[in-house]
Amino acid sequence: MRKQEVDHILTKMLDSHKSVSDLNITVGKSFQVESDGALIKVDMEPSFDELTPFQSEIFSLNLINQDRRLSEILLNEGSCDMSYQLPGKARFRVNIFSQRGNYSVVLRKLETKIPTLKELSLPEAFSKMVGEKNGIILVTGATGSGKSTSLAAVLNEINERKSVHVVTLEDPVEFQHPHKKATFNQREMGTDFDEFASGLRAALRQAPKVILVGEMRDRETVEIGLSAAETGHLVMSTLHTVDAGQTINRILGMFSIEEENQIRIRLADTVRWIVCQRLLPKVGGGRVAAHEIMGTNLRVADTILHGESEGKTFYEIIEAGEAFGMTTFDKCIIGIFEKGLITEETAMAYASRKGVVGRGIDMVKSARGEKTTDIEELEVDKGYGEKEKKGKAK
Repeated sequence: MRKQEVDHILTKMLDSHKSVSDLNITVGKSFQVESDGALIKVDMEPSFDELTPFQSEIFSLNLINQDRRLSEILLNEGSCDMSYQLPGKARFRVNIFSQRGNYSVVLRKLETKIPTLKELSLPEAFSKMVGEKNGIILVTGATGSGKSTSLAAVLNEINERKSVHVVTLEDPVEFQHPHKKATFNQREMGTDFDEFASGLRAALRQAPKVILVGEMRDRETVEIGLSAAETGHLVMSTLHTVDAGQTINRILGMFSIEEENQIRIRLADTVRWIVCQRLLPKVGGGRVAAHEIMGTNLRVADTILHGESEGKTFYEIIEAGEAFGMTTFDKCIIGIFEKGLITEETAMAYASRKGVVGRGIDMVKSARGEKTTDIEELEVDKGYGEKEKKGKAK
């Protein structure tokens, strides 16, 4: 299989449906693409109803293109990450991995146009993040929830407003930022540095004001990130967690019990914003982002220092901090439902606290004059107790 054939297949897959985000190549299945969160078969000529182990392996090796480093990583670790350019069409973040002795490939399409905060309709808190001078900003969520896209919009806004040096450490580079007011140096793992920890350590000697770390994957990266934030840098990164409380606990879990108090103190001093993101299926197709946003204040810092307790959980602090730009997932989901962008079933499925969202939906429906229950024809039983009274009178 030649590169032209690989490019032809990728082009056919990309053009097969609208809003394609991922290309999936798995043994025993046909070529598939993910569109609006659902995997869909791609019809090819000639047809590939079930890919063979040989076909998927040849496809994988062609993507690696005799790169010795990637080949060694794939053989030793069972998976490897890389980027792939489809000339004039798209760039991909590629993961090749072994499963049951066969190779599978997932290609995530990288957007070429850098989004703006306005285009993504991101909450006001994201504009406040642009004004931060130091500390840590974390955007969290599941794979494919748009974390990198949101951070790219924040970096784009910094590029428009500030004359600063920005160093990004990515795996791979997703959005290629042009030099506007800011100066960008974008480094790719594998090509420009070996690991996030070593890349971040080197970045401290490159005089940046803003550092983007693709992902806080391990203890060493977190530790150097905290040091960078403490020495006057603004550090942005991502984590795979579902809410603000779990984000703090995940970071603490990377360290030993003896180090926990020290890490709590450092986090309380450096955390500026934690944003958790989920993509919800939209009415009529597409997806819409829901956010949980926690900014820093005295209550947040105190809870990071001493841990959550009854009446002092991160959820309750965020709920009470709406005036400071904070919002819970549940509040955000109710707002999206009120705009008619998602169904009631979707709202309940993605809720953090179903009772809170259920009450919110009932209030929205009540304000619209819609039914809030399926129970009908309820009436007061006016004869209740009359029979007992008559019996006693006799």
